[in-house]
Amino acid sequence: MVRAAVLMRQGEPLEVRDIVLADPGPGQVRVRLVAAGVCHSDLSLANGTLAPTMPVVLGHEGAGTVVAVGDGVDRVAVGDNVVLNWAPACRACWFCNAGEPYLCEHAEERAGQPYATLDDGTPVHPGLGTGAFAEETVVPQQGVVPIPSDVPLDTAALLGCAVLTGNGAVHNTARVRPGQSVVVMGLGGVGLSVLQAARAAGASPIIGVDVTESKAQLAILHGATEFVRADETTSKSIRRLTGGRGADHAFDCVGQPATIRASWSASRRGGTVTVIGVGSRRTTVEFNVLELYWFGRTLQGCVYGSSDPDVDVPRLLDEMAEGRLDVAALATDATDLTGVNAAFDRLGQGGRTIVRLAGE
Repeated sequence: MVRAAVLMRQGEPLEVRDIVLADPGPGQVRVRLVAAGVCHSDLSLANGTLAPTMPVVLGHEGAGTVVAVGDGVDRVAVGDNVVLNWAPACRACWFCNAGEPYLCEHAEERAGQPYATLDDGTPVHPGLGTGAFAEETVVPQQGVVPIPSDVPLDTAALLGCAVLTGNGAVHNTARVRPGQSVVVMGLGGVGLSVLQAARAAGASPIIGVDVTESKAQLAILHGATEFVRADETTSKSIRRLTGGRGADHAFDCVGQPATIRASWSASRRGGTVTVIGVGSRRTTVEFNVLELYWFGRTLQGCVYGSSDPDVDVPRLLDEMAEGRLDVAALATDATDLTGVNAAFDRLGQGGRTIVRLAGE
Protein backbone atom coordinates (compact mmCIF):
# COMPACT_ATOMS: atom_id res chain seq x y z
CA MET A 1 0.00 0.00 0.00
CA VAL A 2 1.08 3.55 -0.69
CA ARG A 3 -0.53 6.84 0.22
CA ALA A 4 -1.94 8.95 -2.61
CA ALA A 5 -4.15 12.00 -3.19
CA VAL A 6 -7.15 10.53 -5.01
CA LEU A 7 -9.91 12.38 -6.86
CA MET A 8 -13.02 10.29 -6.31
CA ARG A 9 -15.51 12.65 -7.99
CA GLN A 10 -14.99 15.83 -9.98
CA GLY A 11 -15.64 19.03 -8.11
CA GLU A 12 -14.83 17.46 -4.74
CA PRO A 13 -11.58 17.76 -2.76
CA LEU A 14 -8.88 15.17 -3.25
CA GLU A 15 -8.78 12.49 -0.54
CA VAL A 16 -5.57 11.03 0.85
CA ARG A 17 -6.18 7.30 0.53
CA ASP A 18 -4.23 4.05 0.51
CA ILE A 19 -3.87 2.51 -2.94
CA VAL A 20 -2.45 -0.85 -3.99
CA LEU A 21 0.02 -0.56 -6.88
CA ALA A 22 0.52 -3.44 -9.26
CA ASP A 23 4.06 -4.70 -9.67
CA PRO A 24 5.80 -3.25 -12.73
CA GLY A 25 5.02 -5.31 -15.80
CA PRO A 26 7.17 -5.74 -18.89
CA GLY A 27 8.68 -2.41 -19.89
CA GLN A 28 7.47 -0.66 -16.73
CA VAL A 29 9.24 0.92 -13.74
CA ARG A 30 8.18 1.66 -10.20
CA VAL A 31 9.29 5.02 -8.83
CA ARG A 32 9.42 6.16 -5.21
CA LEU A 33 8.49 9.80 -5.56
CA VAL A 34 10.30 12.50 -3.62
CA ALA A 35 8.53 15.60 -4.91
CA ALA A 36 5.75 16.71 -7.25
CA GLY A 37 4.73 20.14 -8.46
CA VAL A 38 1.13 21.33 -8.34
CA CYS A 39 0.22 22.38 -11.89
CA HIS A 40 -2.89 24.16 -13.12
CA SER A 41 -3.59 21.15 -15.35
CA ASP A 42 -4.12 19.12 -12.16
CA LEU A 43 -6.76 21.62 -11.07
CA SER A 44 -8.34 21.40 -14.54
CA LEU A 45 -8.64 17.64 -14.09
CA ALA A 46 -10.13 18.12 -10.65
CA ASN A 47 -12.70 20.78 -11.52
CA GLY A 48 -14.00 19.29 -14.77
CA THR A 49 -12.24 21.50 -17.32
CA LEU A 50 -10.59 18.25 -18.40
CA ALA A 51 -12.26 14.87 -17.99
CA PRO A 52 -10.15 12.08 -16.47
CA THR A 53 -11.39 8.57 -15.75
CA MET A 54 -12.06 8.32 -12.02
CA PRO A 55 -11.07 7.52 -9.37
CA VAL A 56 -7.76 9.09 -10.37
CA VAL A 57 -4.48 9.98 -8.67
CA LEU A 58 -3.59 13.45 -9.92
CA GLY A 59 -0.12 14.94 -10.28
CA HIS A 60 2.07 14.68 -13.36
CA GLU A 61 5.14 16.81 -12.59
CA GLY A 62 7.38 14.69 -10.38
CA ALA A 63 10.76 13.19 -9.64
CA GLY A 64 11.99 10.27 -7.58
CA THR A 65 14.05 7.10 -7.50
CA VAL A 66 13.49 3.83 -9.35
CA VAL A 67 12.77 1.04 -6.85
CA ALA A 68 11.74 -1.81 -9.20
CA VAL A 69 11.76 -2.61 -12.91
CA GLY A 70 9.83 -5.03 -15.08
CA ASP A 71 11.12 -7.41 -17.69
CA GLY A 72 12.83 -5.85 -20.67
CA VAL A 73 13.58 -2.50 -19.02
CA ASP A 74 16.91 -1.21 -20.29
CA ARG A 75 16.43 2.53 -19.93
CA VAL A 76 16.96 2.77 -16.16
CA ALA A 77 17.98 0.58 -13.25
CA VAL A 78 16.99 0.34 -9.61
CA GLY A 79 18.52 3.26 -7.74
CA ASP A 80 18.46 5.71 -10.66
CA ASN A 81 17.00 9.15 -10.07
CA VAL A 82 14.41 10.15 -12.66
CA VAL A 83 12.05 12.90 -13.78
CA LEU A 84 8.57 11.80 -14.84
CA ASN A 85 7.52 12.39 -18.45
CA TRP A 86 3.72 12.59 -18.70
CA ALA A 87 3.75 12.30 -22.51
CA PRO A 88 5.99 9.28 -23.20
CA ALA A 89 6.68 8.83 -26.89
CA CYS A 90 6.38 5.44 -28.55
CA ARG A 91 9.14 6.38 -31.06
CA ALA A 92 7.31 4.44 -33.77
CA CYS A 93 4.11 6.31 -34.79
CA TRP A 94 3.85 8.84 -37.62
CA PHE A 95 4.34 11.84 -35.31
CA CYS A 96 7.37 10.36 -33.58
CA ASN A 97 8.94 9.52 -36.93
CA ALA A 98 8.21 13.07 -38.08
CA GLY A 99 10.27 14.47 -35.20
CA GLU A 100 7.23 15.45 -33.10
CA PRO A 101 7.32 13.06 -30.11
CA TYR A 102 5.27 15.52 -28.03
CA LEU A 103 2.34 14.69 -30.35
CA CYS A 104 2.79 10.91 -30.10
CA GLU A 105 -0.54 9.24 -30.87
CA HIS A 106 -0.04 6.74 -28.04
CA ALA A 107 1.10 9.16 -25.30
CA GLU A 108 -2.33 9.41 -23.66
CA GLU A 109 -3.17 5.70 -23.61
CA ARG A 110 -1.74 5.11 -20.15
CA ALA A 111 -4.13 7.62 -18.52
CA GLY A 112 -7.12 5.51 -19.56
CA GLN A 113 -5.80 2.30 -18.04
CA PRO A 114 -6.10 1.40 -14.32
CA TYR A 115 -2.74 1.08 -12.62
CA ALA A 116 -3.77 0.52 -9.00
CA THR A 117 -6.78 -0.22 -6.78
CA LEU A 118 -8.31 1.17 -3.64
CA ASP A 119 -8.31 -1.17 -0.67
CA ASP A 120 -11.81 -2.34 -1.69
CA GLY A 121 -10.61 -3.32 -5.16
CA THR A 122 -11.94 -0.28 -7.03
CA PRO A 123 -9.69 0.41 -10.05
CA VAL A 124 -7.68 3.64 -9.88
CA HIS A 125 -6.28 5.55 -12.87
CA PRO A 126 -3.09 7.62 -13.10
CA GLY A 127 -3.66 11.31 -13.81
CA LEU A 128 -2.10 12.14 -17.19
CA GLY A 129 -0.61 8.67 -17.06
CA THR A 130 1.67 9.46 -14.12
CA GLY A 131 -0.15 9.67 -10.77
CA ALA A 132 2.53 11.80 -9.14
CA PHE A 133 0.56 12.82 -6.02
CA ALA A 134 1.52 9.56 -4.37
CA GLU A 135 4.39 8.02 -2.47
CA GLU A 136 5.08 5.71 -5.43
CA THR A 137 3.88 5.20 -8.98
CA VAL A 138 4.30 2.74 -11.86
CA VAL A 139 4.90 4.10 -15.36
CA PRO A 140 6.27 2.89 -18.70
CA GLN A 141 10.04 3.12 -18.94
CA GLN A 142 9.58 5.80 -21.63
CA GLY A 143 7.76 7.79 -18.93
CA VAL A 144 10.96 8.51 -17.00
CA VAL A 145 14.08 10.48 -17.86
CA PRO A 146 17.21 9.54 -15.87
CA ILE A 147 19.08 12.41 -14.25
CA PRO A 148 22.38 12.68 -12.32
CA SER A 149 22.27 11.76 -8.65
CA ASP A 150 23.51 15.20 -7.56
CA VAL A 151 20.45 17.06 -8.90
CA PRO A 152 18.01 17.83 -6.02
CA LEU A 153 14.81 15.92 -6.74
CA ASP A 154 12.48 18.60 -5.39
CA THR A 155 13.96 20.94 -8.00
CA ALA A 156 14.13 18.32 -10.74
CA ALA A 157 10.40 17.65 -10.38
CA LEU A 158 9.63 21.00 -12.02
CA LEU A 159 11.53 19.99 -15.13
CA GLY A 160 8.76 17.47 -15.83
CA CYS A 161 6.16 20.05 -16.86
CA ALA A 162 6.52 23.74 -15.97
CA VAL A 163 10.09 24.17 -17.15
CA LEU A 164 9.92 21.83 -20.14
CA THR A 165 6.72 23.51 -21.29
CA GLY A 166 7.70 27.14 -20.72
CA ASN A 167 11.28 26.82 -21.88
CA GLY A 168 10.30 24.71 -24.87
CA ALA A 169 7.61 27.19 -25.89
CA VAL A 170 10.28 29.87 -26.25
CA HIS A 171 13.09 27.80 -27.78
CA ASN A 172 11.27 25.06 -29.69
CA THR A 173 7.83 26.39 -30.61
CA ALA A 174 8.23 30.16 -31.04
CA ARG A 175 12.01 30.20 -31.59
CA VAL A 176 12.47 33.62 -30.01
CA ARG A 177 15.53 35.48 -31.29
CA PRO A 178 17.76 38.02 -29.51
CA GLY A 179 16.24 41.50 -29.47
CA GLN A 180 12.66 40.37 -30.09
CA SER A 181 9.96 41.61 -27.75
CA VAL A 182 7.99 39.14 -25.65
CA VAL A 183 4.80 39.38 -23.62
CA VAL A 184 3.74 36.60 -21.24
CA MET A 185 0.11 36.37 -20.10
CA GLY A 186 -0.27 34.52 -16.79
CA LEU A 187 2.63 34.15 -14.37
CA GLY A 188 2.26 30.79 -12.72
CA GLY A 189 4.99 28.17 -12.92
CA VAL A 190 4.80 27.91 -16.71
CA GLY A 191 4.63 31.67 -17.26
CA LEU A 192 7.63 32.27 -15.02
CA SER A 193 9.51 29.58 -16.95
CA VAL A 194 8.66 31.42 -20.18
CA LEU A 195 10.11 34.61 -18.68
CA GLN A 196 13.34 32.85 -17.74
CA ALA A 197 13.65 31.31 -21.19
CA ALA A 198 12.95 34.63 -22.92
CA ARG A 199 15.70 36.26 -20.87
CA ALA A 200 18.11 33.47 -21.78
CA ALA A 201 17.15 33.93 -25.45
CA GLY A 202 18.11 37.60 -25.32
CA ALA A 203 14.58 38.97 -25.78
CA SER A 204 13.88 42.63 -25.02
CA PRO A 205 11.64 43.98 -23.72
CA ILE A 206 10.08 41.10 -21.75
CA ILE A 207 6.66 42.01 -20.38
CA GLY A 208 4.94 39.94 -17.72
CA VAL A 209 1.16 40.25 -17.40
CA ASP A 210 -1.04 38.97 -14.58
CA VAL A 211 -4.22 39.90 -12.75
CA THR A 212 -2.33 39.80 -9.45
CA GLU A 213 -0.37 43.00 -8.83
CA SER A 214 1.74 41.29 -6.17
CA LYS A 215 3.40 39.18 -8.87
CA ALA A 216 5.31 42.17 -10.19
CA GLN A 217 8.43 41.46 -8.13
CA LEU A 218 8.24 37.76 -8.95
CA ALA A 219 8.04 38.61 -12.65
CA ILE A 220 11.13 40.84 -12.49
CA LEU A 221 13.03 38.15 -10.56
CA HIS A 222 12.38 35.65 -13.34
CA GLY A 223 13.33 37.88 -16.25
CA ALA A 224 10.60 40.42 -16.98
CA THR A 225 11.80 43.91 -17.76
CA GLU A 226 8.27 45.26 -17.30
CA PHE A 227 5.12 44.19 -15.46
CA VAL A 228 1.59 45.07 -16.57
CA ARG A 229 -1.51 44.32 -14.53
CA ALA A 230 -4.13 42.56 -16.63
CA ASP A 231 -7.19 44.72 -17.27
CA GLU A 232 -9.05 46.25 -20.20
CA THR A 233 -6.07 48.49 -21.03
CA THR A 234 -3.47 45.70 -21.17
CA SER A 235 -3.03 45.65 -24.95
CA LYS A 236 -2.61 49.43 -25.12
CA SER A 237 -0.04 49.32 -22.32
CA ILE A 238 1.95 46.66 -24.17
CA ARG A 239 1.90 48.63 -27.41
CA ARG A 240 3.27 51.65 -25.55
CA LEU A 241 6.16 49.48 -24.35
CA THR A 242 6.86 48.11 -27.84
CA GLY A 243 7.12 51.18 -30.04
CA GLY A 244 3.38 51.29 -30.67
CA ARG A 245 3.49 48.05 -32.68
CA GLY A 246 2.85 45.30 -30.15
CA ALA A 247 5.09 42.39 -29.19
CA ASP A 248 6.92 40.14 -31.61
CA HIS A 249 5.84 37.18 -29.49
CA ALA A 250 2.91 36.77 -27.11
CA PHE A 251 2.61 33.67 -24.93
CA ASP A 252 -0.75 32.81 -23.39
CA CYS A 253 -0.16 30.67 -20.31
CA VAL A 254 -3.78 30.71 -19.10
CA GLY A 255 -5.87 29.12 -21.84
CA GLN A 256 -8.95 31.31 -21.51
CA PRO A 257 -10.73 33.09 -24.40
CA ALA A 258 -10.09 36.52 -22.84
CA THR A 259 -6.36 35.94 -22.40
CA ILE A 260 -5.93 34.46 -25.86
CA ARG A 261 -7.68 37.48 -27.37
CA ALA A 262 -5.56 39.80 -25.21
CA SER A 263 -2.41 38.03 -26.40
CA TRP A 264 -3.59 38.42 -29.99
CA SER A 265 -4.26 42.13 -29.53
CA ALA A 266 -0.93 42.64 -27.75
CA SER A 267 1.11 41.20 -30.63
CA ARG A 268 2.26 43.22 -33.64
CA ARG A 269 1.24 42.75 -37.25
CA GLY A 270 3.18 39.70 -38.37
CA GLY A 271 3.76 38.66 -34.76
CA THR A 272 3.27 35.24 -33.23
CA VAL A 273 0.83 34.17 -30.52
CA THR A 274 1.67 30.89 -28.80
CA VAL A 275 -1.09 29.30 -26.70
CA ILE A 276 0.35 27.20 -23.87
CA GLY A 277 -2.51 27.24 -21.36
CA VAL A 278 -4.93 24.32 -21.40
CA GLY A 279 -8.55 25.38 -21.68
CA SER A 280 -11.88 23.62 -21.96
CA ARG A 281 -13.38 22.24 -25.17
CA ARG A 282 -16.59 23.98 -24.11
CA THR A 283 -15.14 27.49 -24.53
CA THR A 284 -14.38 29.16 -27.84
CA VAL A 285 -12.31 32.06 -29.17
CA GLU A 286 -13.66 34.11 -32.08
CA PHE A 287 -11.77 35.93 -34.82
CA ASN A 288 -13.24 37.71 -37.80
CA VAL A 289 -11.92 36.73 -41.20
CA LEU A 290 -10.57 40.19 -42.01
CA GLU A 291 -8.36 40.41 -38.93
CA LEU A 292 -6.84 37.00 -39.64
CA TYR A 293 -5.82 38.28 -43.06
CA TRP A 294 -4.97 41.88 -42.21
CA PHE A 295 -2.78 41.43 -39.15
CA GLY A 296 -0.78 38.59 -40.67
CA ARG A 297 -0.23 37.08 -37.23
CA THR A 298 0.53 33.46 -36.49
CA LEU A 299 -1.65 31.76 -33.86
CA GLN A 300 -0.22 28.42 -32.74
CA GLY A 301 -0.71 25.86 -30.01
CA CYS A 302 2.09 24.46 -27.93
CA VAL A 303 1.93 20.94 -26.48
CA TYR A 304 4.53 20.19 -23.78
CA GLY A 305 6.80 22.92 -25.11
CA SER A 306 7.22 21.02 -28.40
CA SER A 307 9.83 19.16 -26.37
CA ASP A 308 11.55 15.82 -26.50
CA PRO A 309 12.29 15.22 -22.81
CA ASP A 310 15.14 12.85 -23.64
CA VAL A 311 16.87 15.74 -25.41
CA ASP A 312 15.57 18.76 -23.53
CA VAL A 313 15.90 17.62 -19.91
CA PRO A 314 19.71 17.19 -20.29
CA ARG A 315 19.84 20.60 -22.00
CA LEU A 316 17.94 22.19 -19.14
CA LEU A 317 20.24 20.54 -16.59
CA ASP A 318 23.19 22.09 -18.43
CA GLU A 319 21.51 25.50 -18.30
CA MET A 320 20.93 25.06 -14.58
CA ALA A 321 24.59 24.18 -14.04
CA GLU A 322 25.66 27.23 -16.04
CA GLY A 323 23.42 29.56 -14.00
CA ARG A 324 21.17 30.49 -16.94
CA LEU A 325 18.13 28.75 -15.45
CA ASP A 326 16.97 29.03 -11.83
CA VAL A 327 14.47 26.22 -11.41
CA ALA A 328 14.58 26.32 -7.61
CA ALA A 329 13.25 29.90 -7.64
CA LEU A 330 10.02 28.69 -9.25
CA ALA A 331 9.04 26.87 -6.05
CA THR A 332 7.31 29.40 -3.83
CA ASP A 333 5.51 27.03 -1.44
CA ALA A 334 5.83 23.49 -0.10
CA THR A 335 3.37 21.04 1.44
CA ASP A 336 2.66 17.34 1.88
CA LEU A 337 -0.14 15.22 0.41
CA THR A 338 -2.68 16.61 2.84
CA GLY A 339 -2.05 20.11 1.52
CA VAL A 340 -2.75 19.55 -2.17
CA ASN A 341 -6.27 21.00 -2.03
CA ALA A 342 -4.98 24.15 -0.35
CA ALA A 343 -2.25 24.32 -3.00
CA PHE A 344 -4.96 24.40 -5.67
CA ASP A 345 -6.40 27.46 -3.94
CA ARG A 346 -2.99 29.17 -4.09
CA LEU A 347 -2.37 28.54 -7.79
CA GLY A 348 -3.05 32.14 -8.77
CA GLN A 349 -0.85 33.65 -6.07
CA GLY A 350 2.72 32.56 -6.82
CA GLY A 351 4.89 30.11 -8.70
CA ARG A 352 4.81 26.39 -7.95
CA THR A 353 3.88 24.55 -4.77
CA ILE A 354 6.07 21.50 -4.22
CA VAL A 355 4.44 18.43 -2.67
CA ARG A 356 7.15 16.66 -0.68
CA LEU A 357 6.50 12.94 -0.66
CA ALA A 358 9.69 11.37 0.76
CA GLY A 359 13.15 12.34 1.92
CA GLU A 360 15.99 12.24 -0.60
